[in-house]
Amino acid sequence: MVLSMTGFGQAQEVVGNQKFSLELKSLNGKATDIRLKVPSYYKDKEMVVRRTLLKGAIRGKIEANLSIVSDSGDDEYGINAALYKKYFIELLEIHQSLDAPTGDIATAILRIPNVVSSRDEEISDEEWKVVESIMEKAIISLNVFRADEGEAMYKDLMDSRNIIAEALPKIAPFEEERIERLKERLNKNLNEFKQSDSVDQNRFEQEMIYYLEKLDINEEKVRLSQHCVYFEDVINNSKPEKGKKLSFIAQEMGREINTLGAKAQHSEMQQVVVTMKEALEKIKEQVLNIV
Repeated sequence: MVLSMTGFGQAQEVVGNQKFSLELKSLNGKATDIRLKVPSYYKDKEMVVRRTLLKGAIRGKIEANLSIVSDSGDDEYGINAALYKKYFIELLEIHQSLDAPTGDIATAILRIPNVVSSRDEEISDEEWKVVESIMEKAIISLNVFRADEGEAMYKDLMDSRNIIAEALPKIAPFEEERIERLKERLNKNLNEFKQSDSVDQNRFEQEMIYYLEKLDINEEKVRLSQHCVYFEDVINNSKPEKGKKLSFIAQEMGREINTLGAKAQHSEMQQVVVTMKEALEKIKEQVLNIV
């Protein structure tokens, strides 16, 4: 299963005259970042909500918006009626004693601190259970969306991986010709050096052995083949979080492909390497958006 980091999920429940809703939006990101908006009286529960979302959403930039409203409007704020009456009576008396116009007393009073205050009572166990329920449902909704996106990504990734795996054996038919060309070049250089009295034969033989070892590509082919198998194993395992591991494997595949290209010294082999590089670039782009 492959999960895209891009997704959307939501859940809501109505209990009595209150509507509880949670929206989740996720985008790709190297690090997990949760931007959470909750009612002010949920500040004590904010860390719990964050941990729950982190565990369920796993990875990505997550925007979460928890809202709780009643039939009569937003329950987060209310008017302190006793304090409002006190200010109104006092201000009205002052205006009347000065024979001054009352103006918009109501607007002025509403701007006074603590007249309009946020709800500060404790969250009941029943209300918290509802919030836990919609968190679970919203996370499931988000990951269903991500899984749908991930199906298409899985196919594209495996197609690119298969291009690399199937291109690797195509190098073999050119290896014999490549070796013969290298031998001809080395023999030509050897004959030129033999004509020089200043050549250190022991040093020359050491350099030749070093050169031949450096141009051998068997190890790169074996490692690249193993990386392709490992890539398939990881992308097909049951763990939801695999984007980082696939990215690391893609980097290792790139090392071997680049080394093959550097050592090839053969135009047809270089064309095969270019095909593998193109497929690898597609893999690198897509794994950045995998959970």
